Amino acid sequence: MTRFAPDIDRWLNTLGAWALAVLWVLPLAYAVWTAVHPAAYEARFDLFAPLTADNFAKAWNAAPFSRYFLNTFILVTGILACQLVLCTLAAFAFARFRFPGRSALFALVLLQLLVMPDILIVENYRTMRQLGLVDTITAIALPYVASGFAIFLLRQTFMTIPRELDEAARVEGSSYLGLLWRIYIPLAKPTYLAFGLVSVSHHWNNFLWPLIVTNSVNTRPVTVGLSVFSAVDSGIEWATINAATLMTSGPLLIAFLLFQRQFVQSFMRAGIK
Repeated sequence: MTRFAPDIDRWLNTLGAWALAVLWVLPLAYAVWTAVHPAAYEARFDLFAPLTADNFAKAWNAAPFSRYFLNTFILVTGILACQLVLCTLAAFAFARFRFPGRSALFALVLLQLLVMPDILIVENYRTMRQLGLVDTITAIALPYVASGFAIFLLRQTFMTIPRELDEAARVEGSSYLGLLWRIYIPLAKPTYLAFGLVSVSHHWNNFLWPLIVTNSVNTRPVTVGLSVFSAVDSGIEWATINAATLMTSGPLLIAFLLFQRQFVQSFMRAGIK
């Protein structure tokens, strides 16, 4: 009985994983089915139903999705660039320098991870209004240009790098910035990739804050644009709405499938489960 217990546990874990996978795949499969077939087939399954791309063309032409995608691209790349610069410097300082109050400051960084961003929406909106930034892409990005999670993740990675490399580089006359650029950043590439996927996916899908701080098409990201499209065009078939949904979520899904191995390995190296 004891010999078969591990096998039973493994089978139960496998069945549980398959059950969760099916629950996740079914809505996606329905969205794909309705998006690539005429509207007449959205409520019934027909193996020989004709395929069509008209739903994607109709969705693209029904709303300014080109502008929404441009706004989203500018938003996520701008936030990620600021986060990588600021968080790399902060993580390097926490990992390698000793200075008064280092533990207290790092505790404040970790405390940020416990604060829900939605709690700060009112104060953030007041700040953006006082700065005159309401209804701008800058207003969406500004509260997120630094990330406690990125600082923590990069600090954990930097602390695994042997200090002997620091000493060797310093003997060769390298500055701290040169040490960071030539040694630490190249060795932390998997971590940067993992955080990049997390950051891009989060801000690509972020909805509430962009909805509150934007008012026009020129500044709306794709998630807000999709919700406005679905609400205003309520008479459009579900096939068209699902096609629009796939257009907005497809890039993230493809990116994760391409980089899933590096994504998982980087978190394993950082000691995060």
